[in-house]
Amino acid sequence: MKQNTIRTNSMKAWLLAARPKTLTGAAVPVMIGTALAYTDSTEIYSFNHVAAILCFLFAFVMQINANLINDFFDYMKGTDKNEERLGPRRACAQGWITTDAMKKAIITITVAACIIGLPLTLFGGYEMILIGIICIVFCFLYTTHMSYIGLGDILVVVFFGIIPVCITYYIQTRTCTLETFIMSIASGLVTDALLIVNNFRDRDTDRNAGKNTLVVRIGPENSLKAYLYIGLTAFFMGSVFLINGRYAAFAMPAIYLVMHIITYRKMKRIYKGKALNMCLADTARNIFIYGLCVSVGLMLQ
Repeated sequence: MKQNTIRTNSMKAWLLAARPKTLTGAAVPVMIGTALAYTDSTEIYSFNHVAAILCFLFAFVMQINANLINDFFDYMKGTDKNEERLGPRRACAQGWITTDAMKKAIITITVAACIIGLPLTLFGGYEMILIGIICIVFCFLYTTHMSYIGLGDILVVVFFGIIPVCITYYIQTRTCTLETFIMSIASGLVTDALLIVNNFRDRDTDRNAGKNTLVVRIGPENSLKAYLYIGLTAFFMGSVFLINGRYAAFAMPAIYLVMHIITYRKMKRIYKGKALNMCLADTARNIFIYGLCVSVGLMLQ
C-alpha cells in the first residue's frame, strides 16, 4: 500500500493504526477465562454477562492502545524505517498519522480503558484497580523498554495469558483454580508464538536497531524450535482437563496443534523475508482456533 493513498489522520489511517486483526489475540485469553468461569459457575457466584462483556471490551481497548504505543515509540526510536521494514507498514512511519495526533489518541484511549475497567471493581473488588494500573504501565513498558532487552515474550505470557485468563475467571467466581492457572499459561504460550514469528522475520533489522529480542539473543534456529515447542507445550498443558473429565476441552485443540505444526514447517521453509508475513497471519489464525477449540470443548463437557 502506497503512502499517498492514505489521507493523513483520516478514519482509514486510524483503522490501520489500530490493527483490528490483532484483536483476536486479545479476545482469546478472555474467551478461555470466560468459558472456564461459565462452566464452573455456582449458585453462590452465578455467571454475570455484563462483567464478561466489560472484560472483553477492556482487553480490546488495551490491545488497540498497545498497538498505538508500539507504533509511536518504535517510530520515535527509528525502529520502523520504511526502507528496511519487512512487516506491515506502520502509521507514524508512513505519515498516515501525525505524532501529535498519535500522542493525543494514546492519552484518550488510556483514559477510555480506565473508564471501561473501573466498573469491574463492582464484580472483582477494588483490587481490580491495581490490576488495571499494572496493565496500563506495562502496556507502555513493553515497547519502550522490555521488548528491547528480550523480555517481551515474558510479558506476553503474563498479559495475554496469566492475567486476562485468571482475572476474568476471578471476577466471575472470586477464586482461581489450578486448572485455570495452568490454562492461563497455555494461553500465553500460544499467543507468544505470534511474537516469535514477528521477531523472527525482523531479526536482522531489530539487531541493527539495538532491539535485542529473544530471537536476536538465541538465534534463528533456536527460535524455530521455540516456536514449535511452545505450541506443543500449550497443547499438552490441556491434559489438566482430563482430571475433571473434560475430555473434549483436551481433545479439540488437537486441531490447533496440527495447524501450528503446518505453520512451523512453512516458517522453516521460508526462513526469512517478507514472505514470513504469511506465517504471521497463519499464527494469528491458529491462536483463534486454539481459543475457540478450548472454549467449545469446555461447553461440551
